[in-house]
Amino acid sequence: MRYMLLIYQGTTPTPQNEGWAQLSEEERAEVFAAYREVSGAPGVTPGEQMQPPEAATTVQVKDGTTLATDGPFAETKEAIGGYLFLEADSPEAAIDLAARIPAARMGGAVEVRPLVRP
Repeated sequence: MRYMLLIYQGTTPTPQNEGWAQLSEEERAEVFAAYREVSGAPGVTPGEQMQPPEAATTVQVKDGTTLATDGPFAETKEAIGGYLFLEADSPEAAIDLAARIPAARMGGAVEVRPLVRP
């Protein structure tokens, strides 16, 4: 089964926010190492980190009119910060990998969603 893992940053410290400065050099190195390890895990197709939610534009079409709104549709704390794809034998294997993503333990969350096969 193929899965998409959606990484919700939440309050996770990242190099782009002030929480990052609160981490020790060792903690920062551990975060980078964990993301490298996850990206290199068997079955993983790495995605990419996204710009912050403030850079987003949300598009909706209502009554034939296109509405473009600055910012994400969801609240910033619920915005997706990155993603990856995983080919795994079971949902449990996908969940195990998601638990290794630093955002899952540092104030964010990781959504594991099976993909539809044509």
